[in-house]
This record gives sequence, structure tokens and C-alpha cells, in this order.
Amino acid sequence: MTSAPVRPGGGSSLVDILERVLDKGLIINADIVVSLVGTELLGIRLRAALASFETAARYGLEFPGGTRLDPALLAQARDGRETCPQCGKREAVQTLLSSGCPWCGWVPPALRDVRAGVHPAPLGGGGDSPDPGQA
Repeated sequence: MTSAPVRPGGGSSLVDILERVLDKGLIINADIVVSLVGTELLGIRLRAALASFETAARYGLEFPGGTRLDPALLAQARDGRETCPQCGKREAVQTLLSSGCPWCGWVPPALRDVRAGVHPAPLGGGGDSPDPGQA
């Protein structure tokens, strides 16, 4: 298993920053008022929150209608497993992609092509077959 490279000097990558923001949450709360000679012409209130669903639910933020917050679904999304499209059993994503489903024998299309000896044509049309338009 490989780990992410560590930058000297304690710098953070964009992924580290995004992970921290989603884990802790970020709230933007701003009031902007445009006035002329003491008379308010325009008032803007900005309320924004950026967080993962789990963090937002923990702090009681409201979600749009139709959002499913089932804790079991959140746990399934996090366990590194995926559902086999043929039999519906859950297996590790890496196993499904590298060797297929051990339960029903389903093989992903890319792996099926490799096993059959079919290799995708190189980009740019560099194949050995002559162009039918040339004489």
C-alpha cells in the first residue's frame, strides 16, 4: 500500500485542505450594505456552509428536500466496497476491478477485453490496417 508523499516544511496539498474543510466544515456569514447619504440602497445577506453531509448533520444544518441521510448508507459508502452489478453482493472495489466478483464470476469489461487478448487501438489511428479511403 502506498502512502501520500509528505512535503518538507509542513506544506499542505489541496487534497489535505479539502479533507480538513469537509471534516470540520466552513461557514461564511456576511452582511453587505450599500448606502448613500445614510439611506440603505441595497442589503445583501450571505449565508453559506461547506461541509460533508456527516459534518453538516452533526451540527444540525438543514438539507435540501429529498436528501437521504441514512447512517447505514454513509457507512457503506465509506467501507471501500462496491456492489457487484450482476449478483448484487458487496465486495472490495479493488477486487472487483482487478479480478472480478468472486461470488458470481462477473468480470469488468476492461478486464474481459484483456483476458480475450483484445487491446484498444492506440490513439491517433496508428494501426496496421490500411485506410480504406486510400488507393
